[in-house]
Amino acid sequence: MKHVPLILTVLRAALGPVVVALAFFDPWPVGFGACLVIAFLSDVFDGIIARRLGVATPALRRLDSIADSIFYVAALLAAYHLHREAIIQRWHVLAILAALEAARYAFDYMKFGREASYHMWSSKAWGIGLFVGFFSLLALGADGMAVDVAIWIGIVADIEGLAISLALREWRSDVPSLVHAMKLRSVPVESPEKRS
Repeated sequence: MKHVPLILTVLRAALGPVVVALAFFDPWPVGFGACLVIAFLSDVFDGIIARRLGVATPALRRLDSIADSIFYVAALLAAYHLHREAIIQRWHVLAILAALEAARYAFDYMKFGREASYHMWSSKAWGIGLFVGFFSLLALGADGMAVDVAIWIGIVADIEGLAISLALREWRSDVPSLVHAMKLRSVPVESPEKRS
């Protein structure tokens, strides 16, 4: 049972290449929908199960963030292949989002020597937005407000994530919001090596 959260996390990452393969070889809306639903549910339940089993380590939380990135980058590639115009017409806001993502990773590695794994409330909202946006585009073929909302939630989440990294003195996982980060500034933590 202790391996269930890890299995769910790896499953989500493994679904990324499946989504790309579907886009290039067999663009089946039901297949896209199934992959998105499974990935979304695995993202919801891997953390819940890990906490209940007492295996929610920082390393597992980092892997969870990496799995999210793999899956949704794959979904973006699939969307670009099948709905190129929907992506191109949003290039300016997507460029802002990509720049913020890159800035966050670069800053976190410079400051902490590793990527952030905050699992913020805004990131959870972004996860819901990504699911709805990609489901709309890939499973339903509908290019509309759901896609725009997902992008803007991502921009807000990245700005908050960068602000949290600026606020924290040492690396931490599971920081729900900037308010929590400000409260943690004065709380000492173990070194990153001990927390891994």
